[in-house]
Amino acid sequence: MSNSTQFRPTDVYYTVCPVASAISIAVGRGELESAFRGTGVTLHNIRHSPDRGVREAHYNQSQANLFREGGNIPPLWARSEGRNLRLIGLTWIEQYAAVLALPSSGIRTPEDLKGKRLGLVRRPNDQIDYARATALRGFLTALKTGGPDRSAVNFVDITIEEPLVANQPAPGVLSPSAFSATRLRKWDGLLVKALYEGAVDAIYVTGPAAELESVLDAHVVFDTRQAPDPCDRINNTTPLAFTVRGELLESDPDIVTAYVAQNIRTARWAKANPVEATRYIARDSGSAEELVPLKYSPDVTKALEPSLEDDLLVYLKDQKDFLLREGFIRNDIDIAAFVAHEPLRDARALVDAEQRPAAA
Repeated sequence: MSNSTQFRPTDVYYTVCPVASAISIAVGRGELESAFRGTGVTLHNIRHSPDRGVREAHYNQSQANLFREGGNIPPLWARSEGRNLRLIGLTWIEQYAAVLALPSSGIRTPEDLKGKRLGLVRRPNDQIDYARATALRGFLTALKTGGPDRSAVNFVDITIEEPLVANQPAPGVLSPSAFSATRLRKWDGLLVKALYEGAVDAIYVTGPAAELESVLDAHVVFDTRQAPDPCDRINNTTPLAFTVRGELLESDPDIVTAYVAQNIRTARWAKANPVEATRYIARDSGSAEELVPLKYSPDVTKALEPSLEDDLLVYLKDQKDFLLREGFIRNDIDIAAFVAHEPLRDARALVDAEQRPAAA
């Protein structure tokens, strides 16, 4: 897309989780802003809003004209609550996810979890407790692989009172994602505290907290990434969900196509430039560069382009079924009706046409 493209004057909002994402890289490289400069579209990152209600849209998707790329639990919740929200892409990015225990605990395998206290984050001041759902699914997957029945373990709350979007980011924070590295470390610290003080015997951690394994010299009781069945690797960030408010798609589909097209351009740039892309992923996920292959995989820069392949939609339905069964969402969702195929199809055609001469 060139800057000669003109759209109806529109305020467009976006938000992204602290994960490996093409849009985060596009923001960091200035490509997203450049793609829309002079087109009539004004972009706003909701994390900078002084209005907490606007920042809450990172989870409840309440902001008009909003794009979001990140964990799948909040958009599934929002869709189940009746939000006019459409799924326009998914990415399957392998991510560190493990049950950890201290070496002194004697817990070596999922079988050893019988009678033990498993820490579940509880966020009483947030609408959507995605962290609790994530940990519960991780623990249940571990138990399914040879551990005891869930009735034979004790789930213990690790309560985090601070709301997820209570404050705006501190000045100078580089990442465009919803959380700073400092805030992520603060929440990790509560897991460490619970484990070291003996309040729990095991914790479940994912990508952002991958370094806790070495910090604690912890034993990996179960590594989700090693599960041979992809369904056992499903969780909040596998797959990642790319969504847009339905009103924007209905009123201005060309804006949606242009936004998705920039996602694709940047994903392809990342695939061709893995070293530089890894630096952006490290910044945006609040980690050191050398930890990116641990938190994700050595091939993470090859996996950023969104898709709506049938297998990914099956995995998303599996996640929806889990959330419904465990009470994290109240209403069922028709995944087929949730999906809008046109923006990704049209964006791919646009980018393919742009890149064809260069490839010839």
